[in-house]
Amino acid sequence: MAEVRVQTESFDAGAELNSFSEAQDGAGAVVSFTGVVRDVAGGLNAMEIEHYPGMTEKAISGIVEHAKSRWPLTGALVIHRYGRLEPGAQIMMVATASAHRLAAFEAAEFLMDYLKSRAPFWKKEVARDGAGWVAAVEADEDALKRW
Repeated sequence: MAEVRVQTESFDAGAELNSFSEAQDGAGAVVSFTGVVRDVAGGLNAMEIEHYPGMTEKAISGIVEHAKSRWPLTGALVIHRYGRLEPGAQIMMVATASAHRLAAFEAAEFLMDYLKSRAPFWKKEVARDGAGWVAAVEADEDALKRW
């Protein structure tokens, strides 16, 4: 089972994790990560995230299928939001399940690293002193090298 959702609405991470966990027959491990909009430099009013509907879901589904081919997952869930998000807002969630914890942890990290660098989203930071598109970060590209 794999589910990918790209949405504007916020989500209840606890409820999502409970629902995901209950659906994982045979899983001995469930791992989840929830990303939150950070105000790294101070003064951030919002993060505006754009995407191309259809293409984004297809690209993320491909990343999930890649993870499923590498690790014996019983399930994977990816939720990613778009639109205007203020600091502290949940931006994404990844959950993976497997018979063993190592596979669940590694698959979750793989998904997070690939979502950060390869999911087709365009992010703009809107701050008190102006707005600008977020450029690719070398550290994110370096994170992909371990996979």
